[in-house]
Amino acid sequence: MARGAISVVFRIQPHVRLHEWVAEEHGFFAAEGLEYAFDAAGFAGGTSSVAREDDAPLDVRSGALEDMAAGRSAEVSCACHWAVNAAATEHHGRMYGNAYSVCPAGIYVAPDRGLREPRDLAGVEVGVGYHSGSHYSALQGLEPFLPRGDIRLGFVGRPFERVRLLLEGTVSAVNVWGAGAYVLEQRGFAKLVDTTFVMGFFLSPSADPQDVERYFRALLRAQQEIDLEPKHYTHYWAREVPEDLLALVDVRRFGPGERVVPQPYTSEMFERAHAWMQTWDLLDPEAAAGARYEDVVLRAPTFPGPHEHAR
Repeated sequence: MARGAISVVFRIQPHVRLHEWVAEEHGFFAAEGLEYAFDAAGFAGGTSSVAREDDAPLDVRSGALEDMAAGRSAEVSCACHWAVNAAATEHHGRMYGNAYSVCPAGIYVAPDRGLREPRDLAGVEVGVGYHSGSHYSALQGLEPFLPRGDIRLGFVGRPFERVRLLLEGTVSAVNVWGAGAYVLEQRGFAKLVDTTFVMGFFLSPSADPQDVERYFRALLRAQQEIDLEPKHYTHYWAREVPEDLLALVDVRRFGPGERVVPQPYTSEMFERAHAWMQTWDLLDPEAAAGARYEDVVLRAPTFPGPHEHAR
């Protein structure tokens, strides 16, 4: 862990992926000159969750968008690009424009419910997280197969809670991503619809742009490591999966998960996301009307760091 004498330390949290763990292991953050604090509790420990009584209805109306609006505990965090787009549009922070990531995801179903094809999901409630990647990507993933009126979503909480609900048979279908999807695959649950989606990076208002660039250079070096030897790093999934679910799986069999893409999140991507969200009434129309890409998305030029010329 590296700490500086300054009052504001760049806070780094893993986000149910391998990259931050790999960058920390190899000292990439420190090598880029980033003064930081590494929060090993990660995304699960640094964001709010909603408690649910056993007999309460499954209707959790809080998710990634609300979490960002309330203020996250890391300088850079992630969510689906739709939620990050909306949060930045509503001036809760800014969206990083020099990179994004692609997150494998899917709608998984219980084996005993007679669900074999995407069309079988007509009228079937699919468990998702409210205003989160699973919410938006379920809608986008189901659109090619079902009329909009036949798509049913249930807002049943956070990612690993959805995994538990499907494992115990409380729900018939859930949309999950990353480690949660690997858990369900290993336990024999079938993926009916691929819902892989773009993740955006959300920047805290307190984030220093130069520190942000240092962070992303380290993250992309970690991506290279994962690309070259993914199985050398899958053990880190054990740090991301809750103990009760970890006891059911062998993380060595997991895949590499999310992939960071060193391409710009362009104005066209921004506008297309806005347009699609508005067709589902998922974006405040007043905020959307006044949103300008150049005000919402940070496209700072990269600058040479300690290892920039060595590559």
